[in-house]
Amino acid sequence: MYSRLYNPEVFQGSLRKKHYFEGWYFKHVTQDLSYTFSFIPGVSLVENDPHAFIQIMSGYTGITDYIKYPLDEFKWDKSKLFLKVGSSTFAKRGIILNINSENINLTGQIDYNNIVKYPKSIFSPGIMGWYSFIPFMECNHGIVSVNHDLFGEILINRNVIDFNKGKGYIEKDWGVSFPEAWIWIQSNNFEEHDTSFSFSIAKIPWMGRFFIGFIAFLYLNKMFYLFSTYNKSIVSEINHNKEIIEITVRNNRNTLKIRVIKNSFGDLKAPVSGEMFRRIKESIDSEVHLQLLDKADNLEYEGIGKSVGLEIIEKIFDYI
Repeated sequence: MYSRLYNPEVFQGSLRKKHYFEGWYFKHVTQDLSYTFSFIPGVSLVENDPHAFIQIMSGYTGITDYIKYPLDEFKWDKSKLFLKVGSSTFAKRGIILNINSENINLTGQIDYNNIVKYPKSIFSPGIMGWYSFIPFMECNHGIVSVNHDLFGEILINRNVIDFNKGKGYIEKDWGVSFPEAWIWIQSNNFEEHDTSFSFSIAKIPWMGRFFIGFIAFLYLNKMFYLFSTYNKSIVSEINHNKEIIEITVRNNRNTLKIRVIKNSFGDLKAPVSGEMFRRIKESIDSEVHLQLLDKADNLEYEGIGKSVGLEIIEKIFDYI
């Protein structure tokens, strides 16, 4: 249990669990930003329909697909990130795809290099910080790679997509259900090659009550700027309308101003009591504008991220 706690990228569950889900999010963007593909392998452990799955989302076509596999076609490594779902494999160093469904015929291999890991410590095993030690959390979150380079290509429905010199990102979730409401923003496609950003805020149930928690980071010039509930950062402002969402977060050293321009959304499945039947909307082609300020409000960084992953469950605005 100790080793899994400090290695959130590995399979945290057991196939004997009930009302449980676990899923990994592998995002890939071509060098010219023309194509964005996310692959989400995972398991849904419910009494009547336990199964493994691969969920696919294309930012170019808006295509989404959810392919189910028998549970015995899900294999994993106990000590490192390595998953096998059907004939496809997903690992820290790359993926090999062999997917055939009613809508999609997809094969190919994409390798990863220059992986930037999210920092860990004894008291902070990952992005959740010391919340990682709190029992009975409905949903847990982990970040495997905030940024890496891509090499390879895929063949999808007879179309070749070249990912050489593109950018990738990996995160994951596991537990019982996604929160009732949340905002999630992610991009590592900035003009600066290594820059990466992620923000999420959610209504988090715990022990019959709930609290609003958020986690965020900006990776810039080989440094992590962390803004999270557990390190006493605050969300000081949120504004939104149909086209944009603006968020300001602060810690004791910096202010980060976030402005997202929304684009197209596709349907994804999300877990409720382990069952993947909830429908949510996700964009992977929105745009984010960032401004990082110091204590005296001097501008330290300004940049624009493309191919942004974005989920907004509108009910979150009732609580923040």
